[in-house]
Amino acid sequence: MSTGSQEEAPNSGPTVLRILLGAQLRRLRETKGITREDAGYEIRASGSKISRMELGRVSFKERDVADLLTLYGVDDPAEREALLGLARQANNPGWWHHYGDIMPSWFQSYLGLEAAATLIRTYEIQFVPGLLQTPEYARAVIMLGHAGATTDEIDRRVELRRQRQQVLDRIDPPQLWAVIDEAVLRRPIGGVDVMRGQIEALIEASRRPNVRLQIIPFHAGGHAAAGGPFAILRFPEPELPDVVFVEQLTSAIYLDKRDDVDHYAIAMERVCIDAEPPNHTPDILGKLLHEVGRLG
Repeated sequence: MSTGSQEEAPNSGPTVLRILLGAQLRRLRETKGITREDAGYEIRASGSKISRMELGRVSFKERDVADLLTLYGVDDPAEREALLGLARQANNPGWWHHYGDIMPSWFQSYLGLEAAATLIRTYEIQFVPGLLQTPEYARAVIMLGHAGATTDEIDRRVELRRQRQQVLDRIDPPQLWAVIDEAVLRRPIGGVDVMRGQIEALIEASRRPNVRLQIIPFHAGGHAAAGGPFAILRFPEPELPDVVFVEQLTSAIYLDKRDDVDHYAIAMERVCIDAEPPNHTPDILGKLLHEVGRLG
């Protein structure tokens, strides 16, 4: 996972590089039987700082990594350089750093994960998933949460979403498996014309080889994930666990403990069963498009 530029390579991300490096540092520390507190002392920090480093939640100072490698007995020059190089790459900014003024840090972390994922499973109950939104629909959604924003800011937020969607168009795109509650498609975000365009876009998206789209109809009743939307991301590196992303109003929760991930994975499997099969999606959307057309 190497990149020679300051901008992030399409298949990597600083977030995932940090997680990968942190996991390797944790294994080295545990192999030597060194506590987090002792490791923290070595780099003039606390045990909690080591914990955050090992979880990939903070940036790495190359000097700190070098000191930890020495403490862990890594003296092979090639191995040291590989890990130090990973630390340098992990501090490179992603493409989204240009939008840092309009985007909270917790969402920048998600974009890093999304950019590096090979499989993105998402469940939505209120809005069309961001990766599948049309510009017009995205603008309407953004204006709901940023009513006082200037036109320029709204434009930049729409452009950010458009840039984010390019992950589905790259040479080796992730698989997107989205399950949408029928209420999402009947909520007139932006008005009739905007919804018509959005449903047409979803019909096209459902035919893409790397997109699987399912709809949970009203008649399915209650289901396993009724508590709220979430996403589960999987990465190509076997060392990296799946990560669950649960967005809240002003923050987000990231879960990577096996029990938590398993809980959400089971819920995702159940909503996929409750939903109509993917091959039914174009027909369902076609009927909804006809209904929206009559409203217009």
